[in-house]
Amino acid sequence: MLTEPNALRKADALPPPVTYGDHKAQPVRKTRNTKVTPEATAKRMAWVVQVYAVRDNKDRKAFAELFGYFAPRVKSFLMKSGASPDLAEECTQEVMATLWNKAHMFDPTKASVSTWIFTIARNRKIDILRKQRRPEPEDLPWGPEAEPDQVEAMGLQQETEQLGQALATLPAEQRKLIERAYFGELTHSQIAAETGLPLGTIKSRIRLALDRLRHAMK
Repeated sequence: MLTEPNALRKADALPPPVTYGDHKAQPVRKTRNTKVTPEATAKRMAWVVQVYAVRDNKDRKAFAELFGYFAPRVKSFLMKSGASPDLAEECTQEVMATLWNKAHMFDPTKASVSTWIFTIARNRKIDILRKQRRPEPEDLPWGPEAEPDQVEAMGLQQETEQLGQALATLPAEQRKLIERAYFGELTHSQIAAETGLPLGTIKSRIRLALDRLRHAMK
C-alpha cells in the first residue's frame, strides 16, 4: 500500500537516482496534444514551490501534497507500462523517497516537476528489470492525465487564486521574469536574449521570486 511514511523510511537506503541531466537519463515523452493553460501553468509553479519547500526545509506538509498527487499517478503509469502491482508499488515508494531525499537535484529550467518525477520512475523501473535480467520495454508511453474530479478542481482553483495573489506581491522585475519563464514558457537563455539582462541576474531573480512564492503559499 502506498504510504508517505514508507517512502520516507526508504529515503536513506536508496542508491543514487538517475537524475535529469545525467547522461543515462531518458526524458519521458509527452503527448503532443497537451494543452497549456493558465491553470495548468499555475499548478506547475505550485509544484515547484512545494519541491523547494521539501528541498529547503524538509517540509512534510509539502511532501504529503506531492505524494498524494503524484504517487498514485506514478503507480498507474508503471502498471500501464507492464509492471506488476508489487513492482509498481515498490518503484513508486522509492521514487517518492528520492523526491524527499534528492529534491535539491530538481532543476525547473530543465524539466517540470511532473517530468522529473516520471523520468525517475521510468529509470528506476528499468534498473530493477535489469537486475532481474528481464527484457526492457523499448519505451514507456506517457498518457494524458485524467480530468480532475470536483474536489481536485476546486483545490486547483483555490491554488490558482492564491498563486495569483502571491505573484501580485512580487517586485515588478521578479514578476515579469516569472511570467516569461512560466506563462511564456521561455528558457532562461531566451529571456536573457529578449531582455538583455545577464543570465546570472535572471536566475537569481527567478530563484528569489520562487522563494517568495513558497513562503506566501504556506
